[in-house]
Amino acid sequence: MANVLPAERRLEVLAALVNGTSVRAAERITGVHRDTIGRFAQAMGEGCARLHDRMVRDLTCSLVDLDEQHSWCRKRQMKVDAAKDDTAAVGEQWTWAAICRTSKLIVAWHVGKRDQESADALVEDVRARLVVMPQITTDGLGLYAQSIAANFGRAVPYMQTVKNFSSRPGKPGTSEKFAVPRGVDFIQKRAIFGTPDPAKATNYAIERSNLTARQWNARLRRRTLAFSKKLSRHCAAVALHYVHVNFCHIPRNMRVTPAMAAGVTDRAWTLEELMIAALDEPAGEKPEPQPLTIPKPEGTARELPAGRGWLRVLPGGPATSAPSTPQPPPVISAPDTPPAAVASAAPPAELSRQLDLFSWRPKPMAPAQMNLFDD
Repeated sequence: MANVLPAERRLEVLAALVNGTSVRAAERITGVHRDTIGRFAQAMGEGCARLHDRMVRDLTCSLVDLDEQHSWCRKRQMKVDAAKDDTAAVGEQWTWAAICRTSKLIVAWHVGKRDQESADALVEDVRARLVVMPQITTDGLGLYAQSIAANFGRAVPYMQTVKNFSSRPGKPGTSEKFAVPRGVDFIQKRAIFGTPDPAKATNYAIERSNLTARQWNARLRRRTLAFSKKLSRHCAAVALHYVHVNFCHIPRNMRVTPAMAAGVTDRAWTLEELMIAALDEPAGEKPEPQPLTIPKPEGTARELPAGRGWLRVLPGGPATSAPSTPQPPPVISAPDTPPAAVASAAPPAELSRQLDLFSWRPKPMAPAQMNLFDD
């Protein structure tokens, strides 16, 4: 008879893994050997990735935030033997993620180095899952701009929010990289492409998602022994966490799961349903990019022909508008017209100076200066 772990024990192991328990701690709690837990966790993570590719597509997310968080895999040292180890599978690993701010849905993620290749992989995956042109917000990392321009075009509303931290002197012998900043002095927002709305440019949703990932995924915690020893196990753990959060977790300030809010599913999944669906999910095709629809902006806007977008009114101009009723053309006075007639022929004061291009008149002659002293 095959040695198969019962469904009840597998459910206990899964509940421990999605709640921030390491593999060895799950072994002590459930009594299942750590090698069995590792194989089960990898099978669950790979199945969750296939499930995400099939269900999370054709999204209408209008606000998308991108960010990356740091982790380790196998060992912290980067000096490895090229004949024995793969430098791409050891050392620093960055989890790149994109979140829909309105529904809290994790749209896409990618595990890799902090380089242009990883940024391209994340943005390409996000582009393949959307059917609406979003407003994108990232931090000040310069790797995003090239990928966003290549996949969404330079007309996409894209803004960066750069946090300026106050300095804090570290302990002697501590590198500046691991020094904890005191706080954020100010946040600078700068538009990179398009005409993004600065009031909607923030990274709070993806930053909070990163905090949740570090709390519920033991492999992402800082200064821990629970980091992954294999890159495949690390990628599987990240996929399991994000799919569990999308389909099973109801955020505190929401009454539905992120997948329900985004229209991906109509109910909250249980852990048992997620386990059955992930283990039974067959291999499928990844989503392909679809044409993007430009949503109508808020406020006054006019649609361009052929679905090329919208013209909208931006704040900052003169607070005047053209009169609703047609006005008579201004009267051009002759050179010998007296000053009183010129003053009476001046255009109304409510006309905008920007629109009144042909209403120039010579200024009336100033009255004689009052003489305070007799001749």
